[in-house]
Amino acid sequence: MKNKYTDLIEQTFYWPQEEFYVEDDQLSWHDINLMDIIKQYGTPLKVTYLPKISENIQKAKRMFNVAMAKVDYQGSYNYCYCTKSSHFSFILDEALKNDIHIETSSAFDINIVEDLAQQGKITKENYIVCNGFKRPQYVENIARLINDGWKNVIPVMDNKLEVSDLSSQLNTKTKIGLRIASEEEPKFEFYTSRLGIGYKDIVPFYENHVAKNDMVELKMLHFFINTGINDTAYYWNELLKCVNVYIALKKICPTVDSLNIGGGFPIKNSLNFDYDYAYMAEEIIAQIKRTCDQAGIPEPHIFTEFGSYTVGESGAAFYNIIGQKQQNDREKWYMIDSSFMTTLPDAWAINKKFVLLAINKWSDPYERVLLGGLTCDSDDYYNSEQHSNAIFLPKYTKEEPLYVGFFNTGAYQESVGGYGGIQHCLLPAPKHVVIDRDENGEIRTKLFAKEQSYKSMMKILGY
Repeated sequence: MKNKYTDLIEQTFYWPQEEFYVEDDQLSWHDINLMDIIKQYGTPLKVTYLPKISENIQKAKRMFNVAMAKVDYQGSYNYCYCTKSSHFSFILDEALKNDIHIETSSAFDINIVEDLAQQGKITKENYIVCNGFKRPQYVENIARLINDGWKNVIPVMDNKLEVSDLSSQLNTKTKIGLRIASEEEPKFEFYTSRLGIGYKDIVPFYENHVAKNDMVELKMLHFFINTGINDTAYYWNELLKCVNVYIALKKICPTVDSLNIGGGFPIKNSLNFDYDYAYMAEEIIAQIKRTCDQAGIPEPHIFTEFGSYTVGESGAAFYNIIGQKQQNDREKWYMIDSSFMTTLPDAWAINKKFVLLAINKWSDPYERVLLGGLTCDSDDYYNSEQHSNAIFLPKYTKEEPLYVGFFNTGAYQESVGGYGGIQHCLLPAPKHVVIDRDENGEIRTKLFAKEQSYKSMMKILGY
């Protein structure tokens, strides 16, 4: 009878997979024996595997360039990293090795840009695309960049007030973008994005607030799809509407030459994840070119803002199962040594799913369980996977610890969870380890942050 955990995985998925395999009953991820990492650093533990960031960036650049070559697309492709996904210095350091650009969301992002420039990691030639609804400090910081000689800062205007506020602080004319307020998917609780300018209002907005302003010049049209780039009628319809707005603008505004297709590629959230990245890149480029050709308009330069796609698959979180509780005849709880609410906030806030696998005990029998966190909140649990309304893990025993890993957690979890601040029930933030490879391909690990101390929390609280 095949009742081992390894049997379950092999019967449910194609196994092994590109980044996962099992050797000596232990899981390896990107050729890293995870039990070795756990033995060295303990749990709970967050890790970042830096080479995955460069791998994904190069993959996207290659796919879009191939797509453009296939249809003789005359515009260029520009990869921007959406910094709000993860602001850590080691993330930016790795991403910027790949000749990319930056997309910002708020005032403090500009301070990070200036710091990176001082370190020589970016130059004033890099594109800095400034998105978001802009408070006065954000506008002031953007203007400072432009006045300091940054040639390719592109503030994306959300409303008419931003245009006048920015113009009043500039010493030189600058390029700007306009953001379209896209229509949301039918399942959303509202119809139109709160950010940007309505499709029908874009051309009048340009004529009334941009064309007559001597300090700004329109370069970019930006649209953002909250659910990302997917092969759905909704996405293709929104893309076509955006391209048609670009065409209408181009006919009256010769300087506009770029289209920013905000909203990123999805990342792997299950072992049966199936997404044809190359097809989507080719279809996007082909549809934009075909629509522009039909209108007799030169195709625009393409900008993408990939956040989760850039860093999501570089991250993982490891926990120890520290106990089990049989609460009734159907529900058995495995308690982790941390909290989902504080370390993987998207799991409870938006019911996001991650790849979940046991780290060890793959030859042991498995059972259906619920995973519980340590806070006193009833929402601190994880009870299903993307492919199944259940969780199956090796049986817990007191004799041998059981460790589990959540993978592709590298985007948003630290920023949404309030990294370094007060955590729910004062549970400490876990250690964070950065993993890289040297010039010989050998694994190198570095402790970026120790487990949060009670002293740091008490200081924040005023004790």
